[in-house]
Amino acid sequence: MHKYFTEQFLPISISEAWDFFSSPKNLALITPPELDFKILSKAENTGIFEGQQIDYTVKPLFGIPLKWKTEIGKTSMHSFFTDKQLKGPYKVWEHTHTFVVQDNGVLMKDEIIYKLPLGFVGKLMNILFVRQKIKNIFEYRRKALDKLFA
Repeated sequence: MHKYFTEQFLPISISEAWDFFSSPKNLALITPPELDFKILSKAENTGIFEGQQIDYTVKPLFGIPLKWKTEIGKTSMHSFFTDKQLKGPYKVWEHTHTFVVQDNGVLMKDEIIYKLPLGFVGKLMNILFVRQKIKNIFEYRRKALDKLFA
């Protein structure tokens, strides 16, 4: 298993942070355009709930579209939620979004536990480019969030 962790301070209230990040429709706003991220599921603006399944298409490598299905796991309003890949490019993908109230804003933490398919080849792919790709996606996200909430 591989882990990726990042955090970012946002100068917004916990309610604003929760409303933004718990709406699947907002994910496209903070995803790099080259991934051509699209939600296939009907995206209600009602926030997330445990057991909710969301279907997407994404083009992570070489412009090849892949279907990705996630399920929202545990949620604790204004505190955290998890999403887990049910179908997609990873053998395992579990993403925990945590929100910590601080003076003048919210510290948002992302922890991802992932595993690629293909055994040794998957491990090599992670070293060669997958980990960097994940890092680049979250760097794009950081900049997009800074613009949205600065």
